[in-house]
Amino acid sequence: MDISTPTKKDIEIVEKQINRKPNKIISIPKRCSFGIPQVIESYPIKRDKPFPTLYWLTCPHLIKEVGKLESRGKIKEWENELKNNENLKKEYKNAHLEERKKRNKLLNNEPLWVKKRLENIGIGGISNFESIKCFHLQLASYLGGTKNPIGERVWNILEKKECENCICCLL
Repeated sequence: MDISTPTKKDIEIVEKQINRKPNKIISIPKRCSFGIPQVIESYPIKRDKPFPTLYWLTCPHLIKEVGKLESRGKIKEWENELKNNENLKKEYKNAHLEERKKRNKLLNNEPLWVKKRLENIGIGGISNFESIKCFHLQLASYLGGTKNPIGERVWNILEKKECENCICCLL
C-alpha cells in the first residue's frame, strides 16, 4: 500500500468529492489509478470532540457502488452471518481492535477524557462488534490498511472498483 501525505491539490479534490471540508487529513492510504484519493485517514478529533472514524471513503464512484450493495440488504445478511460464524466474528472483532489501536496511537497529546471516550469503541464508533453500521465505513477501513473482513468482502464483490473516465478529474 502506498500511503502518502496529502497535497494541497488532494485536499481540494477531497473537498469536492465529499462536498465539504474534510476533517484534518493525516494521509491518503488509497488512490485510484488516476492518482485521485479514494480513502483518507483523518485525525480522530473534530471541533475539539472525539471523532472515532479514522478512514473515510471519498471516491464518488465507490460511494455510489457501495450504496447499491447496501440497498440490496447485504448489511442485514452479513450481520446475521456475523452472529453465526465464529471465525468471521473473531476476524471482525480483531479489525475493530486493530483500528482502535491505530486511532488511539494518534492521541498522544489529547486530554485523558478524549482518550477515555475513544478507548473502547471500534471502527467508526461501533461498540457492538456484531454490528456493521455501513459498508462505506467498512470498505474505507479495509482500503485504509485494516485487516477488515467485511470491508474486504465489499471490495471483492464490487464489479467496478473505479470509474472509467476519472470523474474526479472534472470536479
